[in-house]
Amino acid sequence: MSTLTVRSAPREDADRAARRRTGLRFAGIAGGNFMVALDATILNVALPDMRAGLHAPAAALPWAVDAYTVVLAGLMLASGSIADRWGPRRVYRAALAGFAVFSLLCALAPNAGVLIAGRALLGVPAAGLVPASMALLVALYPEPAVRSRKIGALVSISGLGIVAGPVLGGALVAAGGWRLVFLVNVPVALLTLLGSRGLSTHRGGTAKPIDLTGLLLSIAGLTVLTFGLVDAGTGGWLRPRPAVALVIAAVAIALLPLAQRRAAAPVLPPSLMSLTRVRMDLVVAVMSQLIYYGLLFTLTQWMVNERGMSALQAGLAFLPMTVPVAFIPMLTGRLVVRFGSRPVMLAGMTLDLLGGLLLATGDTSSLWIAFAVQILVGAGSPLAIPACIADMSTAVPLELAATGQGALNAARQTGTALGVAIFGTLAALSSTGLVLAAGAAATVAIVGLAGRRVRLVRRVPSA
Repeated sequence: MSTLTVRSAPREDADRAARRRTGLRFAGIAGGNFMVALDATILNVALPDMRAGLHAPAAALPWAVDAYTVVLAGLMLASGSIADRWGPRRVYRAALAGFAVFSLLCALAPNAGVLIAGRALLGVPAAGLVPASMALLVALYPEPAVRSRKIGALVSISGLGIVAGPVLGGALVAAGGWRLVFLVNVPVALLTLLGSRGLSTHRGGTAKPIDLTGLLLSIAGLTVLTFGLVDAGTGGWLRPRPAVALVIAAVAIALLPLAQRRAAAPVLPPSLMSLTRVRMDLVVAVMSQLIYYGLLFTLTQWMVNERGMSALQAGLAFLPMTVPVAFIPMLTGRLVVRFGSRPVMLAGMTLDLLGGLLLATGDTSSLWIAFAVQILVGAGSPLAIPACIADMSTAVPLELAATGQGALNAARQTGTALGVAIFGTLAALSSTGLVLAAGAAATVAIVGLAGRRVRLVRRVPSA
């Protein structure tokens, strides 16, 4: 007995050491995802203090958020191919270092222009973190069952980043001002960089050539569209500049499908976009993010400017909207298995619709109405987003699986950018409610029609 115990002790020690190393490497992956999620919500409560400190115009506030998300959305389409080309570990670690450097640039910005430029640059490493981290997770956990559990843990950790953003942002503003909101990224990025040292150096295979024309058209179209919406909302719609911007955006977006037909490796393959379920999933991804982050931006300004809350109070007041993000995605997986993706998407967008109707018709001076809207939208969008991710994974052919998820992530970031651009220019909460309700209602109708079309197509072969 004693001999067996002695012999097994080194093996047990080795197993514990291996588990510790694997846990540290997982932390190195989770840290990057946490940071990206944190950055999505931490800035909103700091915007009023940032505007006062930099003496920035109101039109700068949406761009302080959207400069990041516009670049992130555009580069997300090609970031998977870049990780395949240069190796996910190399891209991930370079992105972490870049995130720390550009966060420091944002923290030291002397004016709004430099801050917006820094936020745009910050979107570049952020786009590299997400697909590279998923490739690293696959290599770290080759067993599918273990990997599925770790993906769930990673989603929950990202949800905690979204929850922590407004509260931590408010606390940092109260402690030392808006610059701390960016400085906090530096130690997080450096610690994550240390934890990622032992990650696999594998490559995913031969990368496809990057579709530069499609990439540039998508970024240009989204950037100019966002500019036109922000400029029209802050300076008036009946002026030449926003009209010209919106026309240019329409041209760029219209040229994108034409360019994709000629590209050797299009960022949005026509065969992918021809699928009804894919188009439905992309619409849900755009609108659910648009509603969630647009409302988050709008309510922040209302709480601070109209209700006179401090940044910390506003951050705490957002808990009804942010806490559900930490646990509803795990519930969504079970609901999708039981009822299917489309009914869950419909349920989520219906909750968003009810939130919009309540905001449009309720007492917009009441904090309780704001809390009720937060609860509805805080449950609605987190239901719809994982459901459309799950549906995309089964709607596309295997050879286009990575491309489909890249397009979905790009659509989500596009929705975030447009939500801030559109909602950030509305003068009253009741107007926000009307736009929110109209967008949710249109999405419910699209999901319903898409489901009907899919059912009709499935019946054709049997006829």
